[in-house]
Amino acid sequence: MTAPNRNTLWGRAIASELARSGVRTVCISPGSRSTPLTVACDEHDDLQTVSALDERSAAYFALGRARRTGEVTPLISTSGTAAANYHPAVIEASEGRVPLLLLTADRPPELRDSGANQTVDQEKLYGDAVRWYKDLPEPAAEDRTLRSLRTDISRAVGTAEGTPSGPVHLNVPFKKPLEPTRVDGDVPADLPELAAMGRGSEEPFVSRTVGHPQLDDQDLRKLAEELSVDRGLIVAGPADPPGLTAESVTAFSHATGFPILADPLSGLRFGGHTRTAPVIGGYDSYVDTAVTESWPDPEVVVRLGASPTSKPLRKYLAKTGARQLVVDPTGAWREAEFAATDLVVADPDRLCGHLSQVIRSGGSAEWRNRWTNAEAVHSETVDDHADTAFEGGILADVVAGLADPSTLVVSNSMPVRDLDRFGEPGTKSITTVGNRGASGIDGIVSTALGAAHGTTDDVTLVIGDLAYYHDMNGLLALQRANVDATIVLLNNDGGGIFHMLPIEEFEPPFTDQFKTPHGMDFEPTGDLYGFDYSRVEGRSAFREAYSEAVSTDGSHVIEVESDAEASHAVRDELQAETVDRLVD
Repeated sequence: MTAPNRNTLWGRAIASELARSGVRTVCISPGSRSTPLTVACDEHDDLQTVSALDERSAAYFALGRARRTGEVTPLISTSGTAAANYHPAVIEASEGRVPLLLLTADRPPELRDSGANQTVDQEKLYGDAVRWYKDLPEPAAEDRTLRSLRTDISRAVGTAEGTPSGPVHLNVPFKKPLEPTRVDGDVPADLPELAAMGRGSEEPFVSRTVGHPQLDDQDLRKLAEELSVDRGLIVAGPADPPGLTAESVTAFSHATGFPILADPLSGLRFGGHTRTAPVIGGYDSYVDTAVTESWPDPEVVVRLGASPTSKPLRKYLAKTGARQLVVDPTGAWREAEFAATDLVVADPDRLCGHLSQVIRSGGSAEWRNRWTNAEAVHSETVDDHADTAFEGGILADVVAGLADPSTLVVSNSMPVRDLDRFGEPGTKSITTVGNRGASGIDGIVSTALGAAHGTTDDVTLVIGDLAYYHDMNGLLALQRANVDATIVLLNNDGGGIFHMLPIEEFEPPFTDQFKTPHGMDFEPTGDLYGFDYSRVEGRSAFREAYSEAVSTDGSHVIEVESDAEASHAVRDELQAETVDRLVD
C-alpha cells in the first residue's frame, strides 16, 4: 500500500478493517479533524457512507439502522462538542443493547489541557455506557503499531456486536496534515505487507467465532421438569437486536401449552406464527384485579427480553407470587419489580428450542382459554369502537393498514403504550422498532430513518408532537440518506402522557410546566424537507389518508390533531368495558 502520509495510511487501515469485519455503512458528520477517516471511508469501494450534518441525529440514525439490522453502523465525528452530541444515543444503545461504534477524531495528546481551540477531554467521554473504550495511538507508519490498529478495529466491531451488544468508543487523535497531502518519508516503502494491507482474501485481521451460552444437559432436564406445570406464561419483553426467533418460542409454547404475552417490541406480536401460537397482545387492558382476582395464579413465568412496556402486566406478575425465571444471555438483571425468583444465563432462542424438545406436559387447556378468551373480549370491545376518535385508535388503524412486510417505528410516551394495548396480534410480517432502553423522546425521527436505511420494507413512524419537535433536524436524512417513510404525527399540543400522572390535579403548574402546550404549526416542515404533508380529523379520514400514503412513492407526514385528556378518557372507558364484560 502506498499512502501520501501516515494519517491517510491510518484512515485507510481503519476503513479496510471496518469493511472486512462486515461493516456496510458508515455515518459521517462533517468536520476537519476527522478528515483522514472521512476520506478513507468515502473512497472505500465496499463502504457506503451517509452524510449527516447534525451529530445528535447522526447517532440516532446509526442506532436505528443497527436496531433494524443487528449490524453496527460506525459513526465518525470531528473533535470537541461534536462527539458530545453522540451521548444520548450512546446511553440508549447501552441500555437497549444496540451495537454502535463511535470513531471520534481528536487533537493530538500534546494539545490536550492546553487551551487549544476545539480541544476538550474526550477520554472515556461516555463513561460506563460503552462496552469498551480505547484512546488509539497517534498514527505511525510502523509494523507493530499498524497491526495493533487493525486488531483494535476487529475487536471494536466484535465487541459492539457481541453479547451483550452495545456501544464501543475509539478516540482517534490526528496531527496535521489531515488531508491526503504528500509528506516525503512519512510512509516507508518497505512497510511489511501484513501491516500495510491487512490479511489476504479480504479477511478481517482478527476473525471471530461466536458462541452462545446454554445450559448443560443436566440443568436443561431439571428446568424442563420444573416447567412441566398446568399454568405457565411466556412473557416476551422488548427484544435485543437482532431479536427473538418466532420459531423457537412458538415451539416452546406448543410444548408447554403456555400462552405468549408478547410485547409489541418483542418481535413476537406479529407474523405467521400467530396462526397457531397463542399470542396475547391486549393484556394491558385486562390484567386488572377485578378480572384476575378470580383467576388462579400462574405457577411459573418465563421472562424473555427486557422488562415489558406494560405497567399493569408488570404489577400483575409481581402480585401473583409465581415462580419467575428471567432468561438473559449475559446474566444481567432486568426485572425492576424484584419479584423474579430465578436467573437463567442462556441464549433465549436456543434455550426455548432445546426445552421444546424435552418438555411434553402440554399445560392446561382451561388456563390457555382464559387468556385467549380475554383477548377475544378485548378485541371485540376495541372493534366496537372502530370509529371512536382517540390516539390509541390511530395505532390500531396503523397496524391494520400496514403493508406486508413493514417496519413500524413507535415513539416513547403514548405511541408505544397505545401500540401495546391496541396493536392486535396478526399474521402480517411487521418488524417493530422503539427506543425502550432509556425510553427518551429524543432522536426518534432519526431512529426511524436509520431503520428505513437498513431495510427494503415500507416504514411507518408513529410519533407525538414533542418528539417530532425534538428531532426535526433528523428529517434531513430523507434526502441525504435517500430514504422514504410515512410519518404519522399525533399532535395533542404538548406532553399528553402527563395526564396519566397525579400532577394533573395541580393547576398551576400542570399546564405551563408539564403539559407545556407549544401551539406550533408543523406543516412548513414539508416544504423545508421536501415531503407531502397533510392534516386530517377523525379516524375515517385518517384511514383513507394513510392507505393512500403507504401505496404512494415518496415520504409523507399525516398529522392527526388529538385531545390528550379525551384520549385518556376513551382508554379508560374501553378498559372498563372490557373488564365489565369479563367479570359478568
